[in-house]
Amino acid sequence: MPTMLTSTPTSNNAASPVGRSSICTLANIVTAIRILAVPVWLAVAQAVAQHALFDGATLDTCLVDAGHLQLGYAIVFVLFCIISLTDKLDGYLARSRGEISTLGKFLDPIADKILVLGALCFLLEQTLVSSWVILIILTRELLVSALRMVVATSGSVIAASQLGKWKTATTMVALCGILLSLCFDGVMVSFVLFCIGSLGMIIAVILTIWSGIDYFIKSWPVLVGDEHEHTHTRSLRG
Repeated sequence: MPTMLTSTPTSNNAASPVGRSSICTLANIVTAIRILAVPVWLAVAQAVAQHALFDGATLDTCLVDAGHLQLGYAIVFVLFCIISLTDKLDGYLARSRGEISTLGKFLDPIADKILVLGALCFLLEQTLVSSWVILIILTRELLVSALRMVVATSGSVIAASQLGKWKTATTMVALCGILLSLCFDGVMVSFVLFCIGSLGMIIAVILTIWSGIDYFIKSWPVLVGDEHEHTHTRSLRG
């Protein structure tokens, strides 16, 4: 299996798309809007859940056993989907316009994590997800962020894994399923959607743990290498 650990190039003469970009790019603006939209979405979702917004507003559906469409929760669901899809938009803009920047690489994963955490906090308030889900996901993100900093200080980089992308995609689909289950007052349809979303969340948690362990294993040579270097230095000083 080829190693995923490589040295970071230090040459300042190589041409890079990053050098052509600036901070105020269209892609970065979209990412910033996504971050700012999360608290707005959460406020709307909480207002709907507390019957302070769109209280009792429903629409008839043509689905059997779906009952009525809860307008408030439908708006919450659509807004979440729109915010989620802007992740694809800013990535496309950055690549197509040659505006890939260090700030964008920093903000993009943070925006995704804020959106996921905001949605999980809302669903936890509605007792639709377990607190263990948030604990596992948050612990993994903190662990991986800490490992990235350690690896970066060593002058190395770990290539992105498909596990992380699968984890993010599965989490988003699971959240959409659970949020969609709130949109219908028909017991059967709502229950089926909730079960699908919950199953997706279980898979997302498994991928979260798996990807965290995978990243730790890939970071191990750097951690052990640093420890060996410090031990050798101490022995020479002694």
